[in-house]
Amino acid sequence: MGHSLLAGLRTLKGFVLVAILSVSLIVFVGVTLVATLLYEDIIDRQAEQTSETLARQNFNAMLQVMRQGWSREQMESFVAAARENHADTLYEFEIYRGETVSERFGAIEQPNMDDRVRHAFASGEEQVLRERGELRRLMPLVAEGECLGCHQNAAAGDVLGVIDIKHDMNPVSSEMRRRYIGLFAVGSLLVLLAALLISTLFARRIRASMHGFRSRLAEVHSVEDFRQLEISNVDVHFSELNDAFQEVNAVAARLKDVAVDKDILEFEIRLLSKFIITSDVVRDWREFIKDLLVDINTIIPAHTLVTVFQVEEEGYELEVFWYREVAPETRQTLEELLTQLLEDKPHGEGEVVVLKVVHHTVHVGEGQMDAITPDDIRLQTKSLLLEAPKIGGIVGIGMRSDLAQDPIRHIVVDGILSTLLNLVGSVKAIYKYTKDLEFYATRDPLTTLHNQRVFKDLLGYEVGRAQRHQDSFSLLMLDLDNFKSVNDRYGHAFGDQFLHAFAQALLHTVRPGDFLARYGGDEFTVILPEADEEQAYSVAMRIARSLSELVLMAPDGSPVRATTSIGIAVYPNHASNPRDLFLMADNMMYKAKRKGKNCIAVPDDDEVAEIFRAVGEKNQMVLSALEEQRILPYFQPIADVGSGEVVIHELLMRIKIGDRIVPAGEFIDIAESIGVIHKMDYQLIEKAFAEVRDQGYRGKLFINLSPRSLILGEFIDRIHKLALDHGIVPERIVFELTERETVSNLQLLEKFVLDLKLEGFQFAIDDFGSGFSSFRYLKQFPIDVIKIEGEFIRNMLDDDMYMAFVKSIVTLARSLGVATVAEFIETEEVLAAVRELGIDYGQGFHLGHPSPCFVMDRQPSGGPPSL
Repeated sequence: MGHSLLAGLRTLKGFVLVAILSVSLIVFVGVTLVATLLYEDIIDRQAEQTSETLARQNFNAMLQVMRQGWSREQMESFVAAARENHADTLYEFEIYRGETVSERFGAIEQPNMDDRVRHAFASGEEQVLRERGELRRLMPLVAEGECLGCHQNAAAGDVLGVIDIKHDMNPVSSEMRRRYIGLFAVGSLLVLLAALLISTLFARRIRASMHGFRSRLAEVHSVEDFRQLEISNVDVHFSELNDAFQEVNAVAARLKDVAVDKDILEFEIRLLSKFIITSDVVRDWREFIKDLLVDINTIIPAHTLVTVFQVEEEGYELEVFWYREVAPETRQTLEELLTQLLEDKPHGEGEVVVLKVVHHTVHVGEGQMDAITPDDIRLQTKSLLLEAPKIGGIVGIGMRSDLAQDPIRHIVVDGILSTLLNLVGSVKAIYKYTKDLEFYATRDPLTTLHNQRVFKDLLGYEVGRAQRHQDSFSLLMLDLDNFKSVNDRYGHAFGDQFLHAFAQALLHTVRPGDFLARYGGDEFTVILPEADEEQAYSVAMRIARSLSELVLMAPDGSPVRATTSIGIAVYPNHASNPRDLFLMADNMMYKAKRKGKNCIAVPDDDEVAEIFRAVGEKNQMVLSALEEQRILPYFQPIADVGSGEVVIHELLMRIKIGDRIVPAGEFIDIAESIGVIHKMDYQLIEKAFAEVRDQGYRGKLFINLSPRSLILGEFIDRIHKLALDHGIVPERIVFELTERETVSNLQLLEKFVLDLKLEGFQFAIDDFGSGFSSFRYLKQFPIDVIKIEGEFIRNMLDDDMYMAFVKSIVTLARSLGVATVAEFIETEEVLAAVRELGIDYGQGFHLGHPSPCFVMDRQPSGGPPSL
């Protein structure tokens, strides 16, 4: 019921009806109430006057009789007659005799006096009382002079009696209310009928106009229909409502200019869904743009996509992607317009230099586009140019499409261009970064020669190939003579320049098909396929002669010449496996240095035996150190670069021979080659855990893993038991796997890492960025810490490429919530740069050398919370 009433009030007719009824009822009730009160007041006054008249009449009649002298019987007859006269009326009459009269003439039978009557006797005042619908008049009979003739015992002013007249008003009031209720019912019905009539006429007056308005709105199904909507001529016959409709018409007119149809929004959503960067972009950013242009054309006709890149301060490079082939004249016209657009760019300074314009066609051989005039290109092209380059060096983008002339859709195209600008720049940046990572994972950044990792892989491959074909090949090991003095005298910048020039000279000297690599520092290697000892010696001589002609001018203007010491080893004459062959060439290189430098050395039979004997001695050294438990744990501090607190230590392996502490670099390869590295790891870790317990160390401990550990099923359980036996919770142990190590079985590595995490240990990648697997590791494994390749850190202040690598790795790690450690911090300048880049932790000789004791003077008790 209440809901129906509310629904009725929401209609115009219902609202008018209720409004009229409400006002009418309020007025009618108010008038009725006032009239009732006035009428009752009049009735009361009339009753009061009537009672007074009756009282005076009876008093006067009594007075006349008493003047004539009457007896007791006459008095009682008079009172009885008076009562009888008022018996059938609304009045009740009674005369009370006072004590003075009763003493003189005797008492009579009369009703008991109430308080009102006694008060009238006492005061002698006439009273009019209204109680419970009854009017009562009490009129005292006061003795006057002529009354004293009969009432000798009274004095003037004494009250001889009281006339009591009661008038019952209830019957009159009840009748009056009944009549008013009837009148109210009739009046309300008339008001309702009048309200219905007025509201119907009012609603009918505007219903036709409202129906026409609704009909026009019902025809609007799209933005185009909305633009045709016209409601300015709607007349609802009331000025206030007409004014409101004019305001609605004004709002509709404004909305027509900004309304976007649903198909436009759906079009933009579908188009933006194409702008998703996937792993496919690593193949070629240009191919990605071509595919993107094809996707765009499934939604809108886009004929051309133009990208503008700024190459530092040199100029601009333009890449134009055509959906279909166009005439050369069209290409030339577009190039001229693009150049003009760049010249008109706001805040442009100086002459615009376009370094190159590269054209690409998506659909080749599928027909040529129609000829396009310069005016068509101007009208159909929407472009976006920036004042400064964004990611990837992009400064502008443009799209040529028929939609560029649409007054609404061009807004969508503008939004698409903003998205495309960031997308294309990001794609190019990712592509370039990925290519750089791939290149520098196999190349030395300074010389662009292959690096040590690739050399070792190819040396093993060449041994296998020569063995299968029963062939021979040679290995050259080269070392620059006196290079340290060049660095010390002229600085590292000139030293790097010298190394680069040396590498270029080598490239122009070796044969096509020879494999040249920078092994490290000023050491280089050359693999000579299918070359015997004589051919290898001939190549070495040619290299020596070529390098003798290399002269560089130092910063002080003095000439600096290059000489090299070269060692030669031949497979299978001098060794039958990659490790021994490299060992032989390395020993020969040192032999050449001992001969006075700038020499070539080839081993004879006695030297081959001597070298292998020395190798055997080193093997025995490692085996005896393991058997006699002379494996020593050393701990290198890792500090929080922000606070300087030492919160982590890395576990390093040493062996003791006599009084000499031998670093891992002198024996680790031998231990791996003879297959005892995992046993040395166990002994090292057990001793390290004992030191943790004995020294009361509470921080975290980083432990290097060898790939050998992955295939030992009991490794994790054994380490976990060792940790518990020494009171070390697994969360304080972080295992490191060197990223440059080749792990052929990623499923095995994944299982190993997940088992580590399951037991509570943490996992870190060491030398991150040095190999191919960086991003695969991040994607596939739950990594807690990244240790950035030390070469990147050491050289980033002098090489922008290294700095770019470090920044990218830090950004990537931060976005993934992975902690970062910078290795090789050897100067305060490098430490400051590491801190500024936001790297979490640092490690290097500037922060602390390896020691058998932990650094605990400033270390917090709980270890680093971020790991």
